[in-house]
Amino acid sequence: MAGPIRGQDVTSKVSAVSAVPEVRDRITELQRSIAGSAAAGIVVEGRDIGTTVLPDADLKIFLTASAEARAARRSGELKGADLNTTREALIKRDAADAGRKTSPLAKAGDAVEVDTTELTLQQVIECVVTLVGEKRAGK
Repeated sequence: MAGPIRGQDVTSKVSAVSAVPEVRDRITELQRSIAGSAAAGIVVEGRDIGTTVLPDADLKIFLTASAEARAARRSGELKGADLNTTREALIKRDAADAGRKTSPLAKAGDAVEVDTTELTLQQVIECVVTLVGEKRAGK
């Protein structure tokens, strides 16, 4: 079952709240502080991490998947959510996030893009771990 942060009540409001410049500035400040204090490194997930929050990160991974695959995954998390409604909500959020003035959703120029449409969760994890290992090895 999805936790509250992935639930419909939160998800439906994320784009509107994150479009408020003062909110975005404060959250970005907090995220940078947390990342900066992680002496052993940190994995951070978010739609603007590589472009705005941590533009100098050692490794940036941009995960993508088809709207259909994402909707199927989210519907599974939400247990019984309508697939078409979920798909439309994801597409709407993507458009809102990509079109906002403050920190729009975009792939960082130096990010590694990984299309997860046909991958299992375990395969995505293995891919990310491999990319981190390669980065640490200097490849």
